[in-house]
Amino acid sequence: MADAVLHVHRYGDPGGAPVVMLHGVCGHGARWRRTAERYLPDRSVLAPDLRGHGRSTHEPPWTVERHVADVLAVMDAEGVARADLVGHSYGGMIALHLARTAPRRVRRLLLLDPAIGLDPAVAGREARAHLSPASFADAAEARADRAARWPAAPPEAVDEEVAEHLEHGPDGRLRWRFEPAAAVTAYSEMARPHLAPPADMPTHLVIATEADFVRPEFVVDLRAALGPGLVISEIQAGHMLYVDRREETGTLLAAWLNGGGAGR
Repeated sequence: MADAVLHVHRYGDPGGAPVVMLHGVCGHGARWRRTAERYLPDRSVLAPDLRGHGRSTHEPPWTVERHVADVLAVMDAEGVARADLVGHSYGGMIALHLARTAPRRVRRLLLLDPAIGLDPAVAGREARAHLSPASFADAAEARADRAARWPAAPPEAVDEEVAEHLEHGPDGRLRWRFEPAAAVTAYSEMARPHLAPPADMPTHLVIATEADFVRPEFVVDLRAALGPGLVISEIQAGHMLYVDRREETGTLLAAWLNGGGAGR
């Protein structure tokens, strides 16, 4: 099997049908744990930390193409010829590009509020905001910051983020476990013009109605490219819908991956 450079979180039944789940910018694969364990217990869930994030290598390049190659290397290393693919936010963009690069490796594609084709001014503002990442004197300060940024998240989700995603920097202060330059690059990548999946790729687009990441023109092009192969759902939530509305998102995700909608 090929060597993989990403740290992978594994959930569910190792003998089950494989699902690869990709987190968003500044995140990590363990954010999928509760969703995977509760709603996909019979599936073999692989949730890698993307390059520049979590416990994976933080070395560049951090382009979409490099992320796609990294995820394919994980699939090769795990002996997974074909999998369902789930991506949230920037992970949705990576998932879409992987489906275009290696369509035979993807059975179904589920995009949770994907960040694709963002307005360049918005992407640039977000990129510059990550040039100087926040740091914290202690875990309590970090928890307060995360709770403020995730106002709709259950307390246990905030606690898990603090336990999993903090590390000490050279100055002794705590920071979230991601490479700031990778986050800056990610926002630049999200300003690329959007693309559609292959025409025969069963795709479920889930839109967070309280966010503004999914552009109308992207939806129009998905409908034109996929026709009846596209399913669109809306969840009344902010961008972190699988954290804030875990039951609704997890139930929807499991139902579709396990046979709802078009398949191939």
